[in-house]
Amino acid sequence: MDVRSRKLLIAVGLGILLNPLNSSMIAVAIPRLQHAYKLDYTAVSWVVFSFYLASAIAQPVMGKASDLFGRKKIFLAGLVVSFVSSMLAPLSPSFGWLVAARVAQSIGTSMMIAVGMAIVRIHVTEKQATALSVLSMFLSGAAAIGPFAGGVLLDRWDWHALFIVNIPFVAASFLLARHAIPEDGPAAESGKLSMRKWAARIDAIGILLFTAGLLGLLVGLLSIKSSGHASFRNVAIGSIGLVSLAVFARHELRTPSPFIPLRTFAKYPAMTWVNVQFMLVNLLFYALFFGIPSYLQTVRHVGEFHTGLLMLILGVCSLVASPFAGKWIDRSGPRPALITAAMLMLLGSLWLVMLGESTPVIGVGLALAAFGIGNGLNAVGMQAALFRSSPKEIAGVASGLFLTSRYLGTILSSLLTGMIMGGTFSFAGFRLLGVFLAAIALVLVLMNLRRSASAPAAVVRD
Repeated sequence: MDVRSRKLLIAVGLGILLNPLNSSMIAVAIPRLQHAYKLDYTAVSWVVFSFYLASAIAQPVMGKASDLFGRKKIFLAGLVVSFVSSMLAPLSPSFGWLVAARVAQSIGTSMMIAVGMAIVRIHVTEKQATALSVLSMFLSGAAAIGPFAGGVLLDRWDWHALFIVNIPFVAASFLLARHAIPEDGPAAESGKLSMRKWAARIDAIGILLFTAGLLGLLVGLLSIKSSGHASFRNVAIGSIGLVSLAVFARHELRTPSPFIPLRTFAKYPAMTWVNVQFMLVNLLFYALFFGIPSYLQTVRHVGEFHTGLLMLILGVCSLVASPFAGKWIDRSGPRPALITAAMLMLLGSLWLVMLGESTPVIGVGLALAAFGIGNGLNAVGMQAALFRSSPKEIAGVASGLFLTSRYLGTILSSLLTGMIMGGTFSFAGFRLLGVFLAAIALVLVLMNLRRSASAPAAVVRD
């Protein structure tokens, strides 16, 4: 690999790590933000939910936008948006402004995620597999170290530092990317597209209906839980959300270029099962990922630094398990690893239920280790299961749906946690969350055992 390729790899890596870093650092800042803005737990959870919803929409849209404007321009524009949002977020006069800054930050970092892998695949021609594995390390490493980095920053400074820390990464990536990423023009046909045709290509109507549906449903449900009663306004908002999602589903079945190709789910049931499982896996993982730090800080009064240190167990176990998972899956297929992962998550969830208010804090590390190893197995196993259940001719669509399932799982995790906790994060609520997670993990175990029995029939032959 020559010097230019290495610079390009570093430039892209420094850019794409910002999305997982910022989505994970915030986990240890929830109690601090509650105190800073005088909000309840449900309200402050929007700083998490908004980031994932924006990422779910922005990444596929920006991938298509790169055809119109060019990948380098999208990548550099993402860095500019990330820089501006990271500068403005610490100055937010209200929580609403902070959420808006988080949405902008999510869009900016998603622009780089959407085109970063493609840039490396196109312009790094030597040792391409090694280059892509390095990018994966940037992504997984940032997600793993995020809570620890957030804990250190909160311990030394305040929540504002979680945004300011992005600026050196953005600056370094921008300076390298300007020179290391070759210019690439837009696709020839893209220059002839009108705004109307471009909106049809990205399915702007579908995106708006999907966004309105999720927002309406979540605002309605969380408002009912937070206020303690079902007012006409809350029910109306939730109903609008449900209607919007129903209209969205009808629209997606009819439009020639759907945002989420729902017909594919019906056509390939084995792939659909994989996506459902992946959604549940992420629901489990992220409910724990954001629930544990709040439990440690709010219930056990553990400082941010030590909370981040404990959360490092989750990331390290996940990173260590992944290469072993690869060898195991190459030898035995994905199903044994997925069954083991589901059982580990079930054990971890049951351990949360058994935690007491005076249980040694290090005991939390057992649940984190179980979930971390399970996540490492799932990261490789679910991808392998996707490859086996989807034909090569729809590889791009399958990957897009897989990513959508991940984000739906993260969004549902925020909804589940908010619905259980309501306005205040409590020990009783945390144990109830553990019960729900154990039930979901049990469903995953049963699903994997069922799919294991029918695995030969589920494999798509090329």
